[in-house]
Amino acid sequence: MDEPIKQIGERLKGLRDVLDIPAEEIAQLCNISIEEYLKMENGDGDISISKLQTISKRYGIALDVLMFGEEPRMSSYFLTRKDQGMSVERRQAYKYQSLASGFRGRNADPFMVLVEPKPEGSIIEQNSHEGQEFDFVTEGRLELTIKNKTLILNQGDSIYFDSSLPHCMRALDDKAVRFLAVIL
Repeated sequence: MDEPIKQIGERLKGLRDVLDIPAEEIAQLCNISIEEYLKMENGDGDISISKLQTISKRYGIALDVLMFGEEPRMSSYFLTRKDQGMSVERRQAYKYQSLASGFRGRNADPFMVLVEPKPEGSIIEQNSHEGQEFDFVTEGRLELTIKNKTLILNQGDSIYFDSSLPHCMRALDDKAVRFLAVIL
């Protein structure tokens, strides 16, 4: 898990160097402190997919480049075979698998997300990102909190929401939950 996070941090630093962007500007864009941002850039702190997406949109860099270090190449279609999508484990409890990493200029970012259960009473930090999000639960039960509203999604349930609202997710029943997330 540490190596992918460290590599993402290195790519963020490289982006800043190439485009001559002060770290303070990206920290402000992500609505975090400069100290927190520099930890992420050094590989000592985790950065959410939503923050990476915000950075990619603001500076015109493909999300895949920040996450995986690869530029998308396909423009007519991109096929992802079962369990073969580019993956990154950003946090111990989350694993993201990109389902369209090779498609250039896409309008949405689809991921298969695996959320491991956390110990009872664990604090889950809410995040937000511009745009909208669609989540479809394929396995397990998901607790989704949007602002102050908590919803339970069972296998087969889906939700479409304004992802600029603070939100967070938790696996229920002490079992992992798997869901399709499409970030628009």
